[in-house]
Amino acid sequence: MHDILTALDSLRRPRLLIRAARIGAAEYRREAHLRRHFGYGTLPRSAAALARLVEMEEALNDQRKVGTSGYSATRHVEILIAMMGEARILRSAHAA
Repeated sequence: MHDILTALDSLRRPRLLIRAARIGAAEYRREAHLRRHFGYGTLPRSAAALARLVEMEEALNDQRKVGTSGYSATRHVEILIAMMGEARILRSAHAA
């Protein structure tokens, strides 16, 4: 768990993406947001969800860097919002 949180702390992305994600993270609701990315069924625990979200975000970031026509900045921000929300849940659980 600490490794993934440490990796998130060192994540470097464009300021605009991070700013938009921080604004959205204030309204993060796990059930609604994760369903968009993982579909229906049982949601994974926060650590597993965060690991999958990191993989999704890395793929989106690669698309952004290359300039792929299918890249969606909106989807990228949504994934970053979910990552921030899940990281917040993990940190609060660890602090408790």
